[in-house]
Amino acid sequence: MAVTSSVAVVGGGLAGITAALACADAGAEVVLVERRARLGGLTWSSRRNGLWFDNGQHVFLRCCTEYLRLLDRLGVDDLVSLQDRMTVPVLAPNGRTSVIRRSALPPPYHLGASLLRYRHLSMRDRVALGPAVRVLMKVDPDDPVSDTTTFGAWLGAHGQRPRAVHALWDLITLPTVNLHAEEASLALAARVFRTGLLDDAAAGDIGWSRVPLQQLHGDAATRALEAAGVELLLSTPVERVDGASVTTDARTIGADAVILAVPHDVAAAMVPSGALDAPERLGSSAIVNVHVVLDRRVTELAMAAVVDSPLQFVFDRSDSAELPRAEGQCLAVSLSAADEYLAWPTSALVRHITDAWAAVFPAARHANVRDASVVREPRATFRGVPGTARLRPAAATPVPGLFVAGAWTATGWPATMEGAVRSGRTAAALALDQAAPVRLGGSQ
Repeated sequence: MAVTSSVAVVGGGLAGITAALACADAGAEVVLVERRARLGGLTWSSRRNGLWFDNGQHVFLRCCTEYLRLLDRLGVDDLVSLQDRMTVPVLAPNGRTSVIRRSALPPPYHLGASLLRYRHLSMRDRVALGPAVRVLMKVDPDDPVSDTTTFGAWLGAHGQRPRAVHALWDLITLPTVNLHAEEASLALAARVFRTGLLDDAAAGDIGWSRVPLQQLHGDAATRALEAAGVELLLSTPVERVDGASVTTDARTIGADAVILAVPHDVAAAMVPSGALDAPERLGSSAIVNVHVVLDRRVTELAMAAVVDSPLQFVFDRSDSAELPRAEGQCLAVSLSAADEYLAWPTSALVRHITDAWAAVFPAARHANVRDASVVREPRATFRGVPGTARLRPAAATPVPGLFVAGAWTATGWPATMEGAVRSGRTAAALALDQAAPVRLGGSQ
């Protein structure tokens, strides 16, 4: 007769949710412990003056196959929008607009036409893109050498002038690696560009939630986990993890395996000495999100990138905020690599953003601000500089029965939702193997 294996998961973000569901679906007894009163981790929403505001604008690409698989498992894949064909309007304060749109041609030619018409670069810079792209398609993100230099240095060595880096390459590097190209590891940038744009023409189609993130992730995960028989311990801080046991202020949870799925800056303090090699050395990079409710609509674009402006990316979140069209518009600006904005007073930051809008959306000059919310995430992601790869731990630790998950672990991906989900699935597979039930007679 088989003995059911047991797994304890610490952390209720996307990595922990994925790991807990994978273990429960495989037949293990699972308990998930989360210090907050909700699931969802770094993807959450709050209600303010009758409207929903997400903590930030989280998007995904068609190549984020594991994240899409999770949405399907949660039963919410119908609550997201995914472009039929990647289309990114790129605006500038001078009124100049271009659109990066893929064609039906195979890569890299699927982007050729729109890049040759890209008005934010000179013709010389546009022509120079082709040779650099062809070489980038051969860069191996998993080669340790790729993690010894910055993407900016690589671009400079391949004919990309500062204007091209600012007005094109950083449009993608900044929101994905959460650093400018001049700081970002070539390995991480190559992963983004190859997997998201160059290996498959459709990979870069962009998707986003049409509902508050709390509904898409946290609430849906709560339902799915409970239906799968997972014991949820919310509002339960964990004091320590000793191998395959978890201690809270109320009880000690014994298990065959433990998956620690918490941020890298707190993980080491929770586990035995030697279990993790100082993950705090990964550092951190901030994201600041500014949500502004205007008394009128100022753009019909669902999303847009902006160059030569502090705006970076702008998203219309009116639908997810549950703001009726007749009552105005809710726009969100996501500021990546935003350490400089952390100390700004809310009023100054909102004014900074609305002034920038007026230079891009003429109708915004006549709009009044009804409400505004600023969410600062000082440690939103690890700092993906050269040398990062060797600091990211594998899912298995030296401590028997203890595994780690999170976007900061050795997924090969930047700190994205896809990376978090992949880490949870990897940790679950290893934990299930460790906790495989022993049958009578000693056979597995």
